[in-house]
Amino acid sequence: MARNIKKDVQKHKERSYTNKDFNSLRNELRRYALTHFSDNVIDFSDASMGGLILDLASYVGDVMTFYMDHQFNENSIENAVERTNVERLIREAGLEIPGAAPSYATVSLSIVVPAQLVNGEYKPQTISLPMIRQNSIFSTSDGKEFTLMENVDFATLDDNGRLLAEFRVGSLRAGIPVNFVVTRDGVVSSSKITSQTFVIEDNLIPFRTITLGQENVNEIITVTDTLGDSYFEVDTLSQDTVFKTYENTSYDRSDVPFRMELLHAPKRFIKVRSTNTGLTTLRFGSGDESAFDEDVIPDPSDHAITLYGDRSTITTVAIDPNSFLTTQTLGISPKNTTLTVTYRYGGGLSDNVSAGNINSVKTLLTTFNSSLAPSVEASVRASTDVINIKRAAGGEDEPTLEELRNIAIFNRNAQNRIVTREDLITRVYSMPSNFGRVFRVAVADNPRNPRGAQLHIISRSSSGKLVTSTDTLKQNLSKYLNKFRLVSDAIDILDASVINLGLNYGITVEKGYRAPTVIASVNSKLSSYFRTENFQINKPIIVGELENLILNVPGVVSIISLNIVNKAGISNNKIYSTFRYDVKQNLDRGMLFPPVGGIFEVKFPNDDIEGRGL
Repeated sequence: MARNIKKDVQKHKERSYTNKDFNSLRNELRRYALTHFSDNVIDFSDASMGGLILDLASYVGDVMTFYMDHQFNENSIENAVERTNVERLIREAGLEIPGAAPSYATVSLSIVVPAQLVNGEYKPQTISLPMIRQNSIFSTSDGKEFTLMENVDFATLDDNGRLLAEFRVGSLRAGIPVNFVVTRDGVVSSSKITSQTFVIEDNLIPFRTITLGQENVNEIITVTDTLGDSYFEVDTLSQDTVFKTYENTSYDRSDVPFRMELLHAPKRFIKVRSTNTGLTTLRFGSGDESAFDEDVIPDPSDHAITLYGDRSTITTVAIDPNSFLTTQTLGISPKNTTLTVTYRYGGGLSDNVSAGNINSVKTLLTTFNSSLAPSVEASVRASTDVINIKRAAGGEDEPTLEELRNIAIFNRNAQNRIVTREDLITRVYSMPSNFGRVFRVAVADNPRNPRGAQLHIISRSSSGKLVTSTDTLKQNLSKYLNKFRLVSDAIDILDASVINLGLNYGITVEKGYRAPTVIASVNSKLSSYFRTENFQINKPIIVGELENLILNVPGVVSIISLNIVNKAGISNNKIYSTFRYDVKQNLDRGMLFPPVGGIFEVKFPNDDIEGRGL
């Protein structure tokens, strides 16, 4: 029988699946058309109908391959570029997207109270000692507000019955004390407190959301409904229990200030912040509070899709997934009520005010003994004074998406525990913003404990200079890390050493260029290189990078000299770090290494970078 050769050729037409760009697709289509359709179409020039068809097909293929590659990259946190996708991948890695962090400071609160004679000794009158309640507001001279975080009770006694507050004689009359100045410390934060109400209509909306009006929300304090029931914040809506702290009033309150209880939380929510708008959204559960939901194992027939006809012949039952949304497994969705949300917001690098700046009382909330005369109470309130002995720290601006991306890459494998160094660094950077935030962190081995680690941290001042982290920030960090560390591990939180540097250089200037202009350009490049944001703890300086940077400035012919010097103490009325550092001893193979736990800083680039041109 005769063989149909043309039919066999049609079955084995050669195709290429490796072409992805416009030109390669067009060339392949042109080859294909000339091979298999040369009898019908010969002209494939740009002006012909054949050329038009090739261009259209190549254009469609090029666009499709571009978006296919783009969508593939957008599913990887390392390669994603679209803001919404980066946010989504960061959340999927288990990282909360924080806003600006508030600063914290320890303030010294002073009051003047009358004196009383007790057992032949003059002491502050106990009945006049008040409690300054939390949420009292103090301010700086330029109007920045700081809120008291906890009650400060001046009447608290130690185990021996003595006042915990310090006191000194205020004024004398005929050698006898008339009053005493009583002082006690408290912790304040630059975050502000506000409340919002949301009217919820009488219909069930699974996973209902509400958006708060203020940016940079640090902490949700309370969420209550009309009946006074509380909604609790959880990490995920599947978490149905929370820990709640209460003030300890037992005999051991000096050792254990608070006690903890485990509560069932059927009413709960999670919070999600958008970097695009800076606003925070609360998402509630999907359950219906009015529906009975007590069965441990639900009846499948209650959740089956309604079928018509004789069901006796059906062997399988299709489950309607929508019917499970009304169960309380993922929490209760509010309806027919009014929600009141109280929260803290605000923060930023500018909130790290200097010592002595918090010096004014704006809103004073106090509690006095009920038997105290109103005139004495008014006198004590009027005498209240406040001052921060040390500067405020912990305030930071909102982290960039690139910073969050790098943290999320490590956090993806951390699984809510600290095992590796990367886990520890990630956990420090992901501490909730309401506790404050450190600027840089590094981990080193503990030479005295093989199972321990040394955690070096550093913060920034309101002007962006490196400063030592405050004790309050360290305590917050210690309590936060303790939840994730292994039982046998020890973490020592230490201050990073700041090494202030200066740079002196000499260059040869090309003919036709003005030396002052070239020097100014070089100084600008070096200042950008030595920006504080560009340095990490334990990061060395590569001298070759400085040389290349200088040589690439237009007008520079050669480098005559390049010297890095240490700036310490007080020089030219400028205050530097007290850390003394030998540059020559730490320069090795063109790299300048800091000590363990050290970070370099050019504190005053306009004065510390000096150049001369020949």
